Amino acid sequence: MDEADAVPIADLVDERRYLLDVAYWMLGSAGEAERVVDEVYRRWYGLSDEARRQIARPRSWLAKTAGQGCLSRLAGTGQRDGGPEQECLPTTQQCLLTALDVLSPPERAAFVLGDLFGTAQEQVADIVERSGPEYAELAERARESVRTQRARQVAPREQDAVVRAVGRACREGDGELLASLLCARATAFVDGGGKVRAPDRPVHGGLQVARTLLTLLARRPRTTLSAQSVNGRTGLVVRYERRVAAVICLDVADHRVAHVWVILNPDKLRSWNLPSDPLPTGE
Repeated sequence: MDEADAVPIADLVDERRYLLDVAYWMLGSAGEAERVVDEVYRRWYGLSDEARRQIARPRSWLAKTAGQGCLSRLAGTGQRDGGPEQECLPTTQQCLLTALDVLSPPERAAFVLGDLFGTAQEQVADIVERSGPEYAELAERARESVRTQRARQVAPREQDAVVRAVGRACREGDGELLASLLCARATAFVDGGGKVRAPDRPVHGGLQVARTLLTLLARRPRTTLSAQSVNGRTGLVVRYERRVAAVICLDVADHRVAHVWVILNPDKLRSWNLPSDPLPTGE
């Protein structure tokens, strides 16, 4: 090994774990993930020393190669093949893997890499071989499909009760209560569409998601937060001076919130702010 090839052991372990996590969520099988990652490293060491030195960001190269390897396997089998280890997963993870099953391989890659792991959009677009606008459409289609699938996995009464409790905690600024209503591994996705300032990567962890929500929903004059139907199930709607400023969808599993989707993009809120039809005259 060349001295320039030396990497801290902690970084090496973290790198391999990251690749295994990506491959697992892409394929749904720990065994398949191991095989993909092993192949990634075989390809890395199959490069010449000079070729490896030309790669400015090895981790990005490894992630791209892993993503492409997963896509190839999904394209060959049609869908992932979850192993028996999935039965031992927490319910929230089982539900998400089930929701991912309905996605096409490119949609699954867009959701897993972009939304779950916060990979840069340009890099994911390169992996799935889409232009910027095509990738944006692909990613949004994947998110909507996952939200729809998750909505079918929880009873309406449970959804309503949990969402209303989250709304109360947010209105009261009660971080402890809010965190107790979130899964420990909860994830929040904030869609500003590049038109409002918003986190550009997913927020992971119940405590971090709670802090993010309390910051976004901090009490201000002329701002209200209410529970109402969003895409056919209970969600939260934020209004500022009677105009909808945010729509929040929540995925519930095991009586807690697993995923939060905050829509701040003005383009996607336009339908929420259409003027009401005027009353007919003379009646």
